[in-house]
Amino acid sequence: MDDLRDKYLTAIADAGDEAALEDLRVQAVGKKGEISLKMRELGKMTPEERQVMGPKLNALKDEINSALGARKQGLADAALDERLRTEWLDVTLPARPGRSGTIHPVSQVTEEVTAIFADMGFAVAEGPQVESDWHNFDALNIPGHHPARAEMDTFYMHRAEGDARPPHVLRTHTSPVQIRSMELQGAPLRVICPGRVYRADYDQTHTPMFHQIEGLAVDKDISMANLKWVLEEFVKAFFEVDGVDLRFRASHFPFTEPSAEVDIRCSWEGGTLKVGEGDDWLEILGSGMVHPKVLMAGNIDPAAWQGFAFGMGIDRIAMLKYGIPDLRAFFDSDLRWLRHYGFSALDVPTIRGGLSR
Repeated sequence: MDDLRDKYLTAIADAGDEAALEDLRVQAVGKKGEISLKMRELGKMTPEERQVMGPKLNALKDEINSALGARKQGLADAALDERLRTEWLDVTLPARPGRSGTIHPVSQVTEEVTAIFADMGFAVAEGPQVESDWHNFDALNIPGHHPARAEMDTFYMHRAEGDARPPHVLRTHTSPVQIRSMELQGAPLRVICPGRVYRADYDQTHTPMFHQIEGLAVDKDISMANLKWVLEEFVKAFFEVDGVDLRFRASHFPFTEPSAEVDIRCSWEGGTLKVGEGDDWLEILGSGMVHPKVLMAGNIDPAAWQGFAFGMGIDRIAMLKYGIPDLRAFFDSDLRWLRHYGFSALDVPTIRGGLSR
């Protein structure tokens, strides 16, 4: 045993890398190693011999394992010292330019709009993006023959053959969230509903997936005058101007009656949009008084309550405010575009601190 001990301790001390150490471990204490084979011979010895040889063999095995572990740690320490010696950095050199991510314009404008309406007492409501046909169309007084329900405009979810249940759709607007809010909270109610919506369209000003925000206020004795004031205050705050002229044009939406498209006075001098001045008009949203059938679908009595609703595209008003020419670029994931139009993560929009910095 003294010969085995001297042999392996010397070889372990001379091992130059972990591979050599592993070979020595297998030779000494592996299943077929010399020390392991010696321990198997204990069964052939007399009890008196086992009492003497057993402890000695166990002590030798422990000593060899300890030597292997110590040498492995020593090799690792030496490798680290060599790496630290060669991989050094002069901390007196100028720092690399800071690189940080930016907030996407859609996220920024969503926060801006939310801050404005929160200041007017509107809560934020959310709902599923895969909607039932009833919430997306029927509850909003959209008849079965309406063009919006055609497959050329709406994404319908796949149904198993023989499934007679009404189909589900990728929501075409956030109006279903208004129905769900009325069902859940009843009246009075004041909410905005931001989120992704989907329609089968794709060009410079339309994409198959885009973002909308809609507002709903339900109360007693509420009127178009209240709607006009809310929209005026919103436009002034969002575009950060002192005054604004709104023009309401009669229109038709199945879920509101009366309905109106809303234009803002503006000018395009030098290719730059200026809100609140000039002789041009720009359509920004649709609005109206909530149709009685929509209130009934939300379990609200239209004889006792009435309300107004409005909706606009977040992507569209972001393009107008920040001069972004093409809607498709919003979804290209081009880092150069994001760095140019993005916002600092620390610039959180607030009415008091300012919306855009």
